Amino acid sequence: MSVQTIRSVFSVETGYRLSDDQIVNHFPNHYELTRKDLMVKNIKRYRKELEKEGSPLAEKDENGKYLYLDFVPVTYMLPADYNLFVEEFRKSPSSTWIMKPCGKAQGKGIFLINKLSQIKKWSRDSKTSSFVSQSTKEAYVISLYINNPLLIGGRKFDLRLYVLVSTYRPLRCYMYKLGFCRFCTVKYTPSTSELDNMFVHLTNVAIQKHGEDYNHIHGGKWTVNNLRLYLESTRGKEVTSKLFDEIHWIIVQSLKAVAPVMNNDKHCFECYGYDIIIDDRLKPWLIEVNASPSLTSSTANDRILKYNLINDTLNIAVPNGEIPDCKWNKSPPKEVLGNYEILYDEELAQGDGADRELRSRPGQSLGPRGGRSRDSGRTVLTTWK
Repeated sequence: MSVQTIRSVFSVETGYRLSDDQIVNHFPNHYELTRKDLMVKNIKRYRKELEKEGSPLAEKDENGKYLYLDFVPVTYMLPADYNLFVEEFRKSPSSTWIMKPCGKAQGKGIFLINKLSQIKKWSRDSKTSSFVSQSTKEAYVISLYINNPLLIGGRKFDLRLYVLVSTYRPLRCYMYKLGFCRFCTVKYTPSTSELDNMFVHLTNVAIQKHGEDYNHIHGGKWTVNNLRLYLESTRGKEVTSKLFDEIHWIIVQSLKAVAPVMNNDKHCFECYGYDIIIDDRLKPWLIEVNASPSLTSSTANDRILKYNLINDTLNIAVPNGEIPDCKWNKSPPKEVLGNYEILYDEELAQGDGADRELRSRPGQSLGPRGGRSRDSGRTVLTTWK
């Protein structure tokens, strides 16, 4: 089902009820994670709750920055948070910000600004005389632009990772091993004269495929494994493993942030497309989560990957290719996981003693002692699981 269909199926007006042999590929209110503004709102709420509980995960440094939960760029909702944004902007007037419409995808409607006058012009151009009276349909988020992205061959890239959630309460999620990097076709420059050149700044294939230098054979994509090999050879194994650990950590924390508000319907599962950017200090940032990651293929490799992704997803969501059954516990045996690996299983984690997660997280202990098997050269089980 498309996200629009999901809305009508689960809406109060239609009164539609799914039968036990019907399973759908979205949660009713998936937008709590996949709308840019709601994702940020839920993560902020999650941090505050952990802080109230006195959780070590919500620890801050002397400047009041979260030590472990600082994985989303500083973000404000417009028009609602306009005054807060202006205050923040004036603290570092030389910074660049990125504006995105809350409910659009594929890079539509995105632009960069580095002057307040550009926002005022935008608000005037938004078919409304008064900035504040805009309807929520036109809500935007404005985020601090990560202007020190890790570059490979001088180009900016981001990671598209697939995460399957079979249930939110208890949370059980799987990571797809065959994610990929999407590269820009034009070399990156932080120069403000290139702020309008989306071929420099946005990695979306929907945008890059129109660039003169777009390569139709590899589609400007690298596999995650290639990225890993590249980083291991240029930065070392230890920091590369730590980076991937942190990426997994971010994904699990973002899912935990929305789990309490998610309508955990037993008929539902969802495969999300996570977009992560790595900066030049090898810190990963969660940019957004997509409810309908593109399943069309732009290259031969793409076609194989997406085919396997759909196949492996259905093997987890539907027992052994049999008739769907929403009462199935969606906890398949290891041999049917395909290219998925279990990322987090709340039931198992609680069985292991949940306090272990907190003891092992404060970053430093994620070195060789972090419950990793070093022999295979790849992460097996990280401690915070």
